[in-house]
Amino acid sequence: MRPQDIVILAKILSFQNHHWMAKDLASSLYLSPSEVSESLHRSVYAGLINSEKKQVLRLNFLEFLIHGMRYVFPQQPGSLVRGLPTAHSHPKLQKKFIADNKLVWPDHESNTIGLSIEPFYSNQILAAKQDESFYYILCLIDILRLGKPREVNFAKEELKKYFHEK
Repeated sequence: MRPQDIVILAKILSFQNHHWMAKDLASSLYLSPSEVSESLHRSVYAGLINSEKKQVLRLNFLEFLIHGMRYVFPQQPGSLVRGLPTAHSHPKLQKKFIADNKLVWPDHESNTIGLSIEPFYSNQILAAKQDESFYYILCLIDILRLGKPREVNFAKEELKKYFHEK
């Protein structure tokens, strides 16, 4: 697995069972079609998407996110930078959790100052700015990567709801 594989699977889920093509997926994520194709092959091998590469195996993906993110794609907050809020700093989550510092994906166009968190791939921020529900899901996934127990429990429950609704 590569970090962008997580983002690609999350984006497929955000399409909410609408028909999509790999070129649309690549375009919406600012990735090349070959990167998307290779990622889908890896996800089939890992048992996270069906063999037709069209349907995310939700329970498998959810299990991987809940139990594997902290270990496979760990993250530690870096220096103070300007960026797009992530994890518990997402606008919908700021009032739910009290934190000493905000966490952000580095982005010179954003106005929030916080501790830097590396996104899964370089153009993730551009893709997140285009799709609010996708952005929210990525922030929940970041909570699984580096959150405190209360935050992680909240993110698990939110992701379970999201995965069962779609």
